[in-house]
Amino acid sequence: MSQENLSAIHSMMEQMARSVIGQDQVVRTLTLALLCNGNVLLEGLPGTAKTRSIKTLSSVLEANLGRIQFTPDLLPSDVTGNEVYQDNQGVSELIFQQGPIFNELVLADEINRAPAKVQAALLEAMEERQVTVAGKTYKLPALFMVLATQNPIEQEGTYPLPEAQMDRFLMKISVDYPTSDAELAIVRMLQAEEAAAGAELTAISQDHIFAARDTIGAMKIAEPVERYLVDLVMATRQPEAYCEKLASWVDTGSSPRATIALHRTARASAWLDGRDHVTPDDVQSVAHAVLRHRLILSYEALADRVSADDVIDEIIAQVAVG
Repeated sequence: MSQENLSAIHSMMEQMARSVIGQDQVVRTLTLALLCNGNVLLEGLPGTAKTRSIKTLSSVLEANLGRIQFTPDLLPSDVTGNEVYQDNQGVSELIFQQGPIFNELVLADEINRAPAKVQAALLEAMEERQVTVAGKTYKLPALFMVLATQNPIEQEGTYPLPEAQMDRFLMKISVDYPTSDAELAIVRMLQAEEAAAGAELTAISQDHIFAARDTIGAMKIAEPVERYLVDLVMATRQPEAYCEKLASWVDTGSSPRATIALHRTARASAWLDGRDHVTPDDVQSVAHAVLRHRLILSYEALADRVSADDVIDEIIAQVAVG
């Protein structure tokens, strides 16, 4: 494990934590997703620093940030780009103009406000790291990450994301309101930033991210821990094997992508804590972010106001650690 890479990543997290006060878990989860080369869905009420978190991350990494404000009238070409005719010394040529998806970090703001065709265009970029326009395929940047936001309360004029697309998000972050002390610190920080014309951030090299990904990719997990994380996912598909309450809450369990995501994020969590081995605690620490958007709850659970996090808590309590 390179201490230099680890120190650089921790420096990035510390700077983000100073800019996004009271959201340490959001900072850590964003970092884990970045280390795992995954996409993230942030769900929270307006004003909970979702956009600020992403902008700060792009500044610290010196990464190009593209923002797409999703609306019902958005077209796929507004995301991917399109071929246009341009005059070149009297000759008309068909030139491809890249859309905002070709940035290194892409903020998909209020992602559930766009119709199905736009979601389909975004789906290819998220899964394949490429875009196809007019039969031609264009590769996306090496450091590519979709960070999507949505409001959990306001549903008027929205389109529920397809389950297949939800599954492509490595993790889902629930962004809560800050505490009263954190909110007071936020007000003072913003006033200081206004006086100083913005906070200064020390950028780190993106090479640290790529090197960390290589290290995490080569990390091994002991078989008992691997079986434990598989058992957690299997409990979402066979809840009746554990308890009647769990069976009544879960309508549809998680896909194999959940197991893959748990494996990757648990390794990243261990690396971030300075270890070269994964423990069950690492698996449990990422289980909620990995599984909460990969569960379909039953009508009974929804009627009783049981959340996906409640279900995951029960699964962790019921599944024995190997």
